[in-house]
Amino acid sequence: MHKKKQYVGVAAMAVLLVVILIGILVLTTKDQQSDTTTQTATSQTKKDPNLDKVPLPQLSDTVADNESEVRISTTMGDITIKLFNQYAPLAVENFLTHAKDGYYNNTIFHRVINNFMIQGGDPKGNGSGGTSIWHDKNTAIDSGNGFKNETSSSLYNIRGALSMANAGPDTNGSQFFINQNKSDQTKKIDQNNYPAKIVDAYKHGGNPSLDGSYTVFGQVIAGMAVVDKIAAQKVKASGEGSTPVDPVKITGITILKEAK
Repeated sequence: MHKKKQYVGVAAMAVLLVVILIGILVLTTKDQQSDTTTQTATSQTKKDPNLDKVPLPQLSDTVADNESEVRISTTMGDITIKLFNQYAPLAVENFLTHAKDGYYNNTIFHRVINNFMIQGGDPKGNGSGGTSIWHDKNTAIDSGNGFKNETSSSLYNIRGALSMANAGPDTNGSQFFINQNKSDQTKKIDQNNYPAKIVDAYKHGGNPSLDGSYTVFGQVIAGMAVVDKIAAQKVKASGEGSTPVDPVKITGITILKEAK
Protein backbone atom coordinates (compact mmCIF):
# COMPACT_ATOMS: atom_id res chain seq x y z
CA MET A 1 0.00 0.00 0.00
CA HIS A 2 2.83 2.39 0.84
CA LYS A 3 4.48 1.80 -2.57
CA LYS A 4 1.16 2.28 -4.33
CA LYS A 5 0.80 5.65 -2.61
CA GLN A 6 4.29 6.59 -3.82
CA TYR A 7 3.40 5.58 -7.39
CA VAL A 8 0.16 7.53 -7.17
CA GLY A 9 2.07 10.60 -5.90
CA VAL A 10 4.63 10.35 -8.69
CA ALA A 11 1.87 9.93 -11.25
CA ALA A 12 0.08 12.98 -9.89
CA MET A 13 3.24 15.03 -10.08
CA ALA A 14 3.79 13.88 -13.66
CA VAL A 15 0.25 14.84 -14.63
CA LEU A 16 0.68 18.24 -12.97
CA LEU A 17 3.93 18.78 -14.83
CA VAL A 18 2.27 17.89 -18.14
CA VAL A 19 -0.57 20.31 -17.40
CA ILE A 20 1.92 23.10 -16.64
CA LEU A 21 3.85 22.42 -19.86
CA ILE A 22 0.64 22.42 -21.88
CA GLY A 23 -0.36 25.72 -20.26
CA ILE A 24 2.98 27.28 -21.13
CA LEU A 25 2.67 26.04 -24.70
CA VAL A 26 -0.84 27.50 -25.03
CA LEU A 27 0.26 30.89 -23.66
CA THR A 28 3.26 30.97 -25.98
CA THR A 29 1.04 30.18 -28.96
CA LYS A 30 -1.37 32.97 -27.97
CA ASP A 31 1.51 35.44 -27.64
CA GLN A 32 2.77 34.46 -31.08
CA GLN A 33 -0.73 34.85 -32.50
CA SER A 34 -0.99 38.24 -30.79
CA ASP A 35 2.35 39.31 -32.27
CA THR A 36 1.16 38.15 -35.69
CA THR A 37 -2.08 40.11 -35.28
CA THR A 38 -0.13 43.22 -34.25
CA GLN A 39 2.19 42.84 -37.23
CA THR A 40 -0.81 42.41 -39.51
CA ALA A 41 -2.46 45.53 -38.06
CA THR A 42 0.76 47.47 -38.52
CA SER A 43 1.04 46.35 -42.11
CA GLN A 44 -2.55 47.43 -42.68
CA THR A 45 -1.69 50.99 -41.58
CA LYS A 46 1.10 51.37 -44.08
CA LYS A 47 1.13 54.41 -46.30
CA ASP A 48 -1.60 54.66 -48.91
CA PRO A 49 0.29 54.60 -52.25
CA ASN A 50 -2.31 56.96 -53.71
CA LEU A 51 -1.17 59.65 -51.27
CA ASP A 52 1.91 60.28 -53.40
CA LYS A 53 -0.30 60.79 -56.45
CA VAL A 54 -2.40 63.71 -55.17
CA PRO A 55 -1.77 67.18 -56.67
CA LEU A 56 0.42 69.39 -54.45
CA PRO A 57 -0.10 72.96 -55.73
CA GLN A 58 1.81 74.55 -52.83
CA LEU A 59 5.09 73.20 -54.18
CA SER A 60 4.94 75.26 -57.38
CA ASP A 61 5.41 79.03 -57.68
CA THR A 62 3.44 79.03 -60.94
CA VAL A 63 -0.11 80.35 -60.65
CA ALA A 64 -2.37 77.91 -62.48
CA ASP A 65 -5.54 78.85 -64.36
CA ASN A 66 -7.68 77.55 -61.48
CA GLU A 67 -5.75 79.60 -58.89
CA SER A 68 -5.88 83.27 -57.89
CA GLU A 69 -3.02 85.60 -56.98
CA VAL A 70 -2.87 88.52 -54.57
CA ARG A 71 -0.28 90.96 -53.26
CA ILE A 72 -0.52 91.93 -49.61
CA SER A 73 1.17 95.29 -49.13
CA THR A 74 2.42 95.94 -45.60
CA THR A 75 4.42 98.63 -43.86
CA MET A 76 7.38 96.22 -44.00
CA GLY A 77 7.07 95.19 -47.64
CA ASP A 78 4.98 93.12 -50.05
CA ILE A 79 3.92 89.48 -49.82
CA THR A 80 2.65 87.71 -52.94
CA ILE A 81 0.36 84.72 -52.44
CA LYS A 82 -1.44 82.32 -54.72
CA LEU A 83 -4.86 81.06 -53.62
CA PHE A 84 -6.36 77.62 -54.12
CA ASN A 85 -9.91 78.17 -55.36
CA GLN A 86 -10.36 74.51 -56.22
CA TYR A 87 -9.53 73.12 -52.78
CA ALA A 88 -10.80 75.87 -50.46
CA PRO A 89 -13.47 77.77 -52.42
CA LEU A 90 -15.19 79.30 -49.39
CA ALA A 91 -11.99 80.57 -47.79
CA VAL A 92 -10.73 82.00 -51.09
CA GLU A 93 -14.01 83.72 -51.94
CA ASN A 94 -14.19 85.14 -48.44
CA PHE A 95 -10.62 86.48 -48.60
CA LEU A 96 -10.93 87.94 -52.10
CA THR A 97 -14.25 89.64 -51.37
CA HIS A 98 -12.93 91.16 -48.15
CA ALA A 99 -9.81 92.29 -50.02
CA LYS A 100 -11.85 93.96 -52.77
CA ASP A 101 -14.02 95.70 -50.18
CA GLY A 102 -10.96 97.09 -48.38
CA TYR A 103 -11.90 95.16 -45.25
CA TYR A 104 -8.25 94.39 -44.45
CA ASN A 105 -6.88 97.86 -45.23
CA ASN A 106 -4.98 99.39 -42.29
CA THR A 107 -5.49 96.32 -40.10
CA ILE A 108 -2.46 95.04 -38.20
CA PHE A 109 -0.75 91.72 -37.67
CA HIS A 110 -2.10 91.50 -34.14
CA ARG A 111 -0.49 88.18 -33.19
CA VAL A 112 3.12 87.51 -34.11
CA ILE A 113 5.13 84.54 -32.84
CA ASN A 114 8.60 84.12 -34.26
CA ASN A 115 9.32 80.59 -35.53
CA PHE A 116 5.57 79.89 -35.61
CA MET A 117 3.33 82.27 -37.58
CA ILE A 118 2.02 85.80 -38.14
CA GLN A 119 -1.73 86.45 -37.82
CA GLY A 120 -3.92 89.27 -39.10
CA GLY A 121 -7.29 90.04 -40.64
CA ASP A 122 -9.03 91.36 -37.51
CA PRO A 123 -10.54 94.86 -37.91
CA LYS A 124 -10.50 95.23 -34.11
CA GLY A 125 -6.78 94.51 -34.00
CA ASN A 126 -6.92 92.39 -30.85
CA GLY A 127 -7.90 88.92 -32.09
CA SER A 128 -11.54 89.14 -31.02
CA GLY A 129 -13.08 90.57 -34.18
CA GLY A 130 -13.82 89.84 -37.79
CA THR A 131 -16.63 88.08 -39.59
CA SER A 132 -17.07 86.24 -42.87
CA ILE A 133 -18.71 87.78 -45.93
CA TRP A 134 -21.77 85.57 -45.26
CA HIS A 135 -22.32 86.66 -41.66
CA ASP A 136 -25.93 87.81 -41.23
CA LYS A 137 -26.44 87.25 -44.97
CA ASN A 138 -26.38 83.51 -45.65
CA THR A 139 -27.04 81.23 -42.69
CA ALA A 140 -26.58 78.15 -44.88
CA ILE A 141 -22.86 78.98 -45.05
CA ASP A 142 -22.38 80.98 -41.84
CA SER A 143 -25.01 80.48 -39.15
CA GLY A 144 -23.35 83.10 -36.97
CA ASN A 145 -20.16 81.44 -35.78
CA GLY A 146 -18.27 81.33 -39.08
CA PHE A 147 -18.05 79.04 -42.09
CA LYS A 148 -16.86 75.44 -42.23
CA ASN A 149 -13.29 74.18 -42.37
CA GLU A 150 -12.01 73.03 -45.75
CA THR A 151 -9.24 70.45 -45.50
CA SER A 152 -7.57 68.51 -48.29
CA SER A 153 -4.89 65.85 -48.75
CA SER A 154 -3.36 68.29 -51.25
CA LEU A 155 -2.78 71.18 -48.80
CA TYR A 156 -0.65 71.43 -45.65
CA ASN A 157 0.64 73.98 -43.13
CA ILE A 158 4.15 74.01 -44.59
CA ARG A 159 6.30 77.14 -44.34
CA GLY A 160 4.62 79.95 -46.25
CA ALA A 161 1.13 78.41 -46.18
CA LEU A 162 -1.76 80.86 -45.76
CA SER A 163 -4.44 79.45 -43.45
CA MET A 164 -7.67 80.56 -41.82
CA ALA A 165 -7.51 81.28 -38.10
CA ASN A 166 -10.39 79.91 -36.06
CA ALA A 167 -11.72 79.45 -32.54
CA GLY A 168 -12.56 75.80 -33.07
CA PRO A 169 -14.00 73.65 -35.88
CA ASP A 170 -16.06 75.54 -38.47
CA THR A 171 -15.65 79.02 -36.97
CA ASN A 172 -13.85 80.74 -39.83
CA GLY A 173 -14.43 84.49 -40.06
CA SER A 174 -11.92 86.96 -41.51
CA GLN A 175 -8.71 86.26 -39.60
CA PHE A 176 -5.84 84.42 -41.28
CA PHE A 177 -2.22 83.48 -40.58
CA ILE A 178 0.93 82.71 -42.51
CA ASN A 179 3.03 79.76 -41.29
CA GLN A 180 6.53 81.12 -40.70
CA ASN A 181 8.38 78.44 -38.70
CA LYS A 182 11.77 77.58 -40.28
CA SER A 183 12.81 74.46 -38.35
CA ASP A 184 12.75 70.88 -39.65
CA GLN A 185 9.44 69.24 -38.69
CA THR A 186 9.94 65.75 -40.14
CA LYS A 187 10.51 64.10 -36.75
CA LYS A 188 7.15 65.42 -35.56
CA ILE A 189 5.03 63.74 -38.21
CA ASP A 190 3.91 60.22 -39.11
CA GLN A 191 5.31 60.02 -42.61
CA ASN A 192 2.71 57.36 -43.53
CA ASN A 193 0.10 60.14 -43.39
CA TYR A 194 1.88 62.54 -45.74
CA PRO A 195 2.91 62.62 -49.40
CA ALA A 196 6.69 62.16 -49.70
CA LYS A 197 7.12 65.61 -51.25
CA ILE A 198 5.28 67.24 -48.34
CA VAL A 199 7.56 65.40 -45.92
CA ASP A 200 10.47 66.97 -47.80
CA ALA A 201 8.76 70.37 -47.62
CA TYR A 202 8.45 70.05 -43.84
CA LYS A 203 12.24 69.82 -43.67
CA HIS A 204 12.17 73.56 -44.35
CA GLY A 205 9.65 74.37 -41.64
CA GLY A 206 5.94 74.76 -41.07
CA ASN A 207 3.48 73.59 -38.45
CA PRO A 208 2.20 70.05 -39.12
CA SER A 209 0.38 70.00 -35.77
CA LEU A 210 -2.16 72.36 -37.38
CA ASP A 211 -2.95 70.02 -40.29
CA GLY A 212 -6.56 68.89 -40.32
CA SER A 213 -7.72 71.61 -37.91
CA TYR A 214 -7.16 74.74 -40.01
CA THR A 215 -8.05 75.55 -43.61
CA VAL A 216 -5.02 76.06 -45.84
CA PHE A 217 -6.09 78.22 -48.77
CA GLY A 218 -2.94 79.86 -50.13
CA GLN A 219 0.85 79.80 -50.38
CA VAL A 220 3.42 82.59 -50.35
CA ILE A 221 5.28 82.61 -53.67
CA ALA A 222 7.27 85.82 -53.06
CA GLY A 223 8.05 87.87 -49.98
CA MET A 224 8.87 85.26 -47.31
CA ALA A 225 11.68 87.56 -46.20
CA VAL A 226 8.99 90.10 -45.33
CA VAL A 227 7.05 87.44 -43.39
CA ASP A 228 10.23 86.65 -41.45
CA LYS A 229 10.81 90.34 -40.69
CA ILE A 230 7.28 90.70 -39.35
CA ALA A 231 7.67 87.54 -37.26
CA ALA A 232 10.88 88.87 -35.73
CA GLN A 233 9.26 92.05 -34.39
CA LYS A 234 9.46 92.77 -30.68
CA VAL A 235 6.11 91.95 -29.07
CA LYS A 236 4.27 93.22 -26.00
CA ALA A 237 3.71 89.81 -24.42
CA SER A 238 3.85 86.09 -25.21
CA GLY A 239 1.11 83.76 -26.50
CA GLU A 240 -2.22 85.38 -27.36
CA GLY A 241 -0.89 88.80 -26.40
CA SER A 242 2.02 88.74 -28.83
CA THR A 243 1.18 92.01 -30.58
CA PRO A 244 4.17 93.88 -32.04
CA VAL A 245 5.26 96.91 -30.02
CA ASP A 246 5.47 98.80 -33.30
CA PRO A 247 2.36 97.64 -35.25
CA VAL A 248 2.87 96.22 -38.73
CA LYS A 249 -0.06 97.23 -40.95
CA ILE A 250 -1.64 95.86 -44.09
CA THR A 251 -1.89 98.96 -46.26
CA GLY A 252 -3.86 97.19 -48.98
CA ILE A 253 -4.41 93.96 -50.89
CA THR A 254 -4.19 93.94 -54.70
CA ILE A 255 -5.91 91.23 -56.74
CA LEU A 256 -3.33 90.31 -59.40
CA LYS A 257 -5.30 87.44 -60.93
CA GLU A 258 -8.58 85.61 -60.37
CA ALA A 259 -9.10 81.97 -61.21
CA LYS A 260 -10.94 81.17 -64.41
